[in-house]
Amino acid sequence: MNTRTKNAVSFNRHNLSLAVAKVALGSSLVALPLWASAQTEPSSQPLEEVVVTGSYSRSLERAVDIKREVVGFSDSIVATDIADFPEQNLAEALQRIPGVTIERNKGLGRKVNVRSLPSEFTHVSINGVSTASGSGGRDVEFDIFASEIIQSVTVKKSPSAADEEGGIAGSVLISTARPFDYNEPQLVVSTEAAYNSISEEIDPKYSFLASNTFGDWGALVSFSAAERTNRTDANSGVDFRPISRWLEKTGDSEWQADQTAEVLERDAGIVIEDRFNTDETNRVVFLNKVGDRAYLNDQDKWGATAALQYQPSSDFSLTFDAMLGGYDTVEDEYDAAAYSASSISALERIHAYDSTTLSDYGVTVLRDASYAATQHEFLSKENVHETDYSQFSVDMDWFLGEWEINALLGYSGAEKFSDTSNLKHVAYAPSRSRYTATGGETIPSDNPDTIDMYNSPESYIFESYEVNQEAIQDDKYAAQLDVIRPLNLEFMPALAQVQFGARYTDKSKERNRGTTEVTGPTEGDSSWVGTRTLQDSELTEISDLVPGGAYLSELSGSPSWSQISNGYARDTFRYSGFGVDFADDQYYRVDEEVLSLYAMADLEFDIAQVPVTMNAGVRSVDTSVLSFGYHQVQNSDGSTGYTPEPISKDGSYTDLLPSFNMTAELTDSVIFRAAASETLMRPALTDIAYKRTVSVSEFKYRDGNPDLQPTYADQWELGLEWYLDNGGLLAASYFEKTIEGVVRESLTGIVPDVTKYNANGTVDGVYDFEVYQKVNGEGDYDISGVELIAQFPLSVVHSSLEGFGINANYTMLDNSLTGESDLDIPTPPAGLTDSTYNFTVYYERGAFDGRVSYNYKDKYVERIERDMYPVYRDEYGQTDVSFGYRVTDTIKLVLEGINVTDEETTGYTIDPSFPTMYEVSGRRIMFGARASF
Repeated sequence: MNTRTKNAVSFNRHNLSLAVAKVALGSSLVALPLWASAQTEPSSQPLEEVVVTGSYSRSLERAVDIKREVVGFSDSIVATDIADFPEQNLAEALQRIPGVTIERNKGLGRKVNVRSLPSEFTHVSINGVSTASGSGGRDVEFDIFASEIIQSVTVKKSPSAADEEGGIAGSVLISTARPFDYNEPQLVVSTEAAYNSISEEIDPKYSFLASNTFGDWGALVSFSAAERTNRTDANSGVDFRPISRWLEKTGDSEWQADQTAEVLERDAGIVIEDRFNTDETNRVVFLNKVGDRAYLNDQDKWGATAALQYQPSSDFSLTFDAMLGGYDTVEDEYDAAAYSASSISALERIHAYDSTTLSDYGVTVLRDASYAATQHEFLSKENVHETDYSQFSVDMDWFLGEWEINALLGYSGAEKFSDTSNLKHVAYAPSRSRYTATGGETIPSDNPDTIDMYNSPESYIFESYEVNQEAIQDDKYAAQLDVIRPLNLEFMPALAQVQFGARYTDKSKERNRGTTEVTGPTEGDSSWVGTRTLQDSELTEISDLVPGGAYLSELSGSPSWSQISNGYARDTFRYSGFGVDFADDQYYRVDEEVLSLYAMADLEFDIAQVPVTMNAGVRSVDTSVLSFGYHQVQNSDGSTGYTPEPISKDGSYTDLLPSFNMTAELTDSVIFRAAASETLMRPALTDIAYKRTVSVSEFKYRDGNPDLQPTYADQWELGLEWYLDNGGLLAASYFEKTIEGVVRESLTGIVPDVTKYNANGTVDGVYDFEVYQKVNGEGDYDISGVELIAQFPLSVVHSSLEGFGINANYTMLDNSLTGESDLDIPTPPAGLTDSTYNFTVYYERGAFDGRVSYNYKDKYVERIERDMYPVYRDEYGQTDVSFGYRVTDTIKLVLEGINVTDEETTGYTIDPSFPTMYEVSGRRIMFGARASF
């Protein structure tokens, strides 16, 4: 058997369609064996083992080597890059890869977007096993993973038939280290301290890796632990509300409709022809909510890997991999909010309105208005989340004569428990809300009964202390068998190899949830409702509730207020014997089994003296789904009300997915690449599950839909890559995707005569509630894009630039996809952005190295408010820096910074003149040391 085929073992055992580089964590001396896939290696020459000396530029070269050896489209980063840049988790490490951006939440990268497509379009695996993280959908919450325990990540953008899932956007393939990846014993230790500019807290982080081989056996362990205390100030929660909120009032509340209509005509000249025509009334909107929020997020994260490897010869290898971790967060959120659209309110006066900015959609915005009875709230929220994840796999590679057999057994699981509480005090009073440059503000109105919402604790009445608890169990099992046979057929010399295999996966997601509402000092007691005021509790200045000083200190005129701490709320309102029981009607479980069979062939031939490598295959996928849940059944004893009863439903679908990948070596340094495939992305398990949730403010029920089918994509890509002699790369590619069956929310029914209650327990009215479900949209949609990569040392430009280099990439997207606006406002799908780019300048010479990186993501739709008004997350650019100095051959000091220019996160509804959020999380400065022995 030739060396090229033996080298392919490591590739196929992880079900990767590319070479994978393994690097020790932050090591100054790391061995990088480069494995080539059997179907992609263009040359039969053995690949040499390369040693990287802790160099960022060398890690980039290794990533370029991996890209060159792969027959399809992919990009990689290895551990020197992952561990040696100022990321806070794995998501932030991945943003360095071409075509990859991240979704940020309060200054922290959380989810990954590939080629600007939504995160749920990306498939993620670790060591060949599909990853569980406890999220509600198919997307993975990357913030739970410590980047320090990850050794290499490849984003594969063109699938092959051997892949478990192609992912419409791509597949993120994560690998952890193994002992035989290194040619000598390894011990690597690192530690750092990080300072946040807003919270003014210092957080520790440390990690280590130890690896050694003992004859035929090898063992490796790695561990990382970190704490993070981050404060975020946000003028957020600002949103649109249609004037139908009051115009549809009848009966005892009809005065609200009459007064609102009169004010509209008097102050804005707007005459409502039909108060019940939502197409008319939904096009007059006002500032529903203004919220000031301060968050304090405490995180405790750890991760560990272990590998035990038995390799008696080059023909056999058996490996056990384990990955464990925990991610615990406690987030305190303190809100001072004003809801103009309270159920007992109405318009009093319009001070300013805008009928021109959104005139194309016939929408008029009341920019500044006074209201009869705004619902002012002080909310003390505590969000506690505990996530434990684990992954185990056994991997066998066996050369048996001319046959290569690869087998994999794996498990990935996550348990997530959440305890969220909300202490709510409410004051109803006239007030005035208006837009500001950064969001909105609420001030006293001219009505004599108005209040200063920030400094009137005696006006706020206790409403409830609500506690929700949720437990999610996410389990995934996998078994795979691959068989590879190199060929040398006289009648078909181009056929180099055939490969076929089978994979079985069993996935299950189970959710339990319960709610308890405290209204008095003991169970069942409601004596606090309507009697206890805000000032009856211990109050604390907002600047003392969260460390770091005044709220939004960089903005003039920012408010200050006092409210109840979450610690006091927990001690006071969780009475002796307090508990939360899981509710039957909140339970769901979804089981999914998938059996996949595939076959593919590798061809090698010349076209006009141009070497061509081709891989073609087909994958058959058989899926069965069983969904459990509850539905509401009218009581059979004649009493009023409904009783939850269990219900289940199964479904299935079968797909045949072809794939094609090809490279042509036009010259020694120029490669033409092409790929085409059909792939799918399965619907989120939470969308499949039998369950019903209610949104009282929207008069809507939302039901799960077990009949959902996957979203499919036919895609192709062409690219040209120029590999420079100095390890650099210039590349360009063009891709197109035709996507069908996009999952969308759709009106599927009406529930008549639903009684809706106000927050104070009084009846608001009886309404017809709409029922919405996720469905597969009709038709198909086109996405096209261009991706550019430039990576090279600047010494090629001039010798005076020795040591300098750049690593840059740019992705541009064009699409015909439209969003779900019921008002037909043109809207791209949530999460889809037009352009992204990353640009890094680095310098390495002698004992010093430094890097400055800028990551940019264009605006994108974050959600569609009330299914009508698209809410955008504004364009965002962040600058990160890293500097290192090697004191000795084994010790290196590092200074790193995240968001060093202190950029804020902003958003708006439809147009930037209607801001929805202004969020600042500060900059983060880290100092640390790394040692390798």
